Amino acid sequence: MGSYRIQLVVGIVSSLLFVFPSTQGWGEDGHAIVCKIAQGRLNSRAAAAVKKLLPADAGNDLSSKCSWADHVRFIYTWSSPLHFADTPDALCTFNNQRDCVDQATGTRGRCVVAAIANYTTQLLDYGSVPKSKYNLTQALYFLSHFMGDIHQPLHCGFTTDRGGNDITVHWYTRKENLHHIWDDSIIETEVERFYDSNITDFVNAIQQNIKNEWADQIEDWENCSATDIPCPTTYASESVDDACKWAYRDAEEGSVLEDDYFLSRYPIVNLRLAQAGVRLAATLNQILDPELVMSM
Repeated sequence: MGSYRIQLVVGIVSSLLFVFPSTQGWGEDGHAIVCKIAQGRLNSRAAAAVKKLLPADAGNDLSSKCSWADHVRFIYTWSSPLHFADTPDALCTFNNQRDCVDQATGTRGRCVVAAIANYTTQLLDYGSVPKSKYNLTQALYFLSHFMGDIHQPLHCGFTTDRGGNDITVHWYTRKENLHHIWDDSIIETEVERFYDSNITDFVNAIQQNIKNEWADQIEDWENCSATDIPCPTTYASESVDDACKWAYRDAEEGSVLEDDYFLSRYPIVNLRLAQAGVRLAATLNQILDPELVMSM
């Protein structure tokens, strides 16, 4: 009976994916990119822990599970507000006390910032005796996904347009909402135009930039605070700043967004993907390495 229930839930999730297209996160490619970058930067202990937490069907590939949190949000309806931390219009700042709230119910402390802190705390139980009361595999999935979400600028966009979901524009000739453009379209256009639709080459290019162009910034990305791992309030503040400077600018209702927008925005997307991957790895390296946890 237990096996049947698992199969039934998986079937329901798969069916819902066809009925309700994903509108949250970076999209499948973006989340996979974040997790591929992160897994390639894990230390030996964290890598072993991730391998143990992943199910056999993942093939020790964290990226294969990084969109799981989007796939189950229709079943785990409580998780929907955890993908966002929207802010009042045009303030262009994030205030955790003001903005970490479920916009539908007004419940405070329910946003992507709080979710990252929560699942980080849960994963600190890895290797504990007695066995953790938490589902640490799901905690890994949620943390990996939400670390991607919080680096997508429009996941900290404005409350009135739901992070750009209610702003309809044209991406070249296609009608899209602005949120979807930052989730998917910019990445898709970049991969098609510059990497001959090869996502692996795109990931490799970002990894090379991490080693070269951004090398002097990595330590700051990884060590945002002397006391906190990770620092989701900092990540949210960066995102709302990018939303104001880049996502919303020149993207009013009915706008046609073409090369001027694309060529100036895709470097921001690449940077945020890189930061998310580096920071996810740094977080997992600390919380899944018993020696580092003991020294904290």
